[in-house]
Amino acid sequence: MAELIADPAIWASFLSLCLLEIILAVDNVIFIAIASSKLPESQRAKARLIGLSMGMLLRVALLFLIAWVASLTAPIAALGNFSISWRDIILLAGGLFLIWKAGNEIFFELEIEKPEQKATYASFPAVIAQIMVLDVVFSLDSVITAVGIAEHIEVMVAAIIVAIAVMILVAGKIANFVERHPSTKMLALAFLIMIGVALVADGLHYHIDRGFLYAGMVFAIFVETLNLIRSKRRNRG
Repeated sequence: MAELIADPAIWASFLSLCLLEIILAVDNVIFIAIASSKLPESQRAKARLIGLSMGMLLRVALLFLIAWVASLTAPIAALGNFSISWRDIILLAGGLFLIWKAGNEIFFELEIEKPEQKATYASFPAVIAQIMVLDVVFSLDSVITAVGIAEHIEVMVAAIIVAIAVMILVAGKIANFVERHPSTKMLALAFLIMIGVALVADGLHYHIDRGFLYAGMVFAIFVETLNLIRSKRRNRG
């Protein structure tokens, strides 16, 4: 362990992995924020904490079961030149679920007419179940990324714990900001649909570089920030 701590290369891989894990965790945080918004306000923080904690535990558990995770990529069926594995099935199911969930939320936001309709809350177990489904999908991406960057499992576990700890600290602020700004919430839902499409594409063996998705989202956030600043200035005037 002392040798690992003293090795600059280990620190470089740790910091790189921390940054990537935080970026990957953003998808999870946005989904958790949207899902927990269906709960009474007194239960939202608890749901976010449980969701992110379960995500961290699942990621760490999968790291220790990396041989099993690797076996998920083995083909279990084939149709001509197209083969499918358990990983493909998980990504397809997770992506379709994310598209359905985000699309349903967008429909709800657009079709709602009476303010009192928003007082309808989902059950706590149902929200946690939804979070768990996406935790499995996002954890696969996270673990595969970790294995590709770091060689030592201690480094991977530490990076994942740090990334999730950061997300736990900012999750409440992200959720509150999204809830206060309807246009930002719509943007977040559109982002989840993009991620869902990317997951489905991965399941069909067509990889979409996440960098392009995140770059587009960062630009959209920049534009939305300008809109919010303009709105505040107009309201003051």
